[in-house]
This record gives sequence, structure tokens and C-alpha cells, in this order.
Amino acid sequence: MASSPKAPADPIDARLVRKLADILTDTGLSEIEVEHGGLKIRVAKQLTAAPVQYAVSAPAAAAAASAAGPAAAAAPAAAPAAPVHAGEVIKSPMVGTIYMQAQPDSPPFIKVGDTVAAGQTLMIVEAMKTMNPIPAPKGGKIVEILVEDAQPVEFGEPLVVIE
Repeated sequence: MASSPKAPADPIDARLVRKLADILTDTGLSEIEVEHGGLKIRVAKQLTAAPVQYAVSAPAAAAAASAAGPAAAAAPAAAPAAPVHAGEVIKSPMVGTIYMQAQPDSPPFIKVGDTVAAGQTLMIVEAMKTMNPIPAPKGGKIVEILVEDAQPVEFGEPLVVIE
């Protein structure tokens, strides 16, 4: 009775591969390679970059649409163009959170239609727990307020239009 030849043992240890994959996941590495004797195992995971999407926040879009009238609301949002504002656009000097009043129960610093003096506080940008007043660069009438209270803003984001 002849015995059948044994199949060669699988040189790759599946437990080792799984352990290496777990190490990748735990450490955030993208690949790892181990060599032992004549056996070399390399485990790599494919990294895919998440698509970047830019969008106007809903409160700012709603404020701009309501201020511009029904024609602007009917315009398609597929290809947003930079809005053209009549007057001087005051932009955020920093990244932070906008506050429209000094205290939650206080009246807002400005409203559309208000007349402001040069240097008057228009709103506050909180950045790193510091409250930074945004002064009016010139006197004039508030034509548009492009942000909402407690809204996060980026550097250079339009905040207010003064005419």
C-alpha cells in the first residue's frame, strides 16, 4: 500500500498575515514588511483620498437668497459664481466663530439697514478662546449680512457689505 505524497505545507501563516493587517489598522501605517528565514511577507493597504467638496453653508446661502430676491432663489446652484456685492465687502481676518452680539441675550451689533461709523464693532470672531471685534473700516449703511450668529468662518470669508 503506497501512501500518497504529502502536499507541501503552506509556507504562509494566515494568522501572521492577519496580525500584520491588524498592526496596520492599529498604527495607521499603510504597509508593513516582515522577513523571517527565507520567507518575506509584505502587507499593504491601499489608501484612497476622500473627495473634497466645497459648499456654502445653508444659513449664508439662505440669507443671500432672501436678500437678493426670488430671481436669485430660482438660479441653479450647480455652478456657483462669486457673488457681486454693491459696496465694500468686509472679510474675516481669521478662522473662527462669528458672534453677532456681545452676549447671548444682548441685541445684535448690527442689522441690515443700520448706519455705522468707522471703527464701530460689526461683530466678533472668536478664535482660540479670544474674542476679536471686527470694526467697520468706514462709515456707511449695512447692505447685507452674509453670515449667521455662531457660524464658523474661514480667513477671507465675506461677512458684511457696507455701502
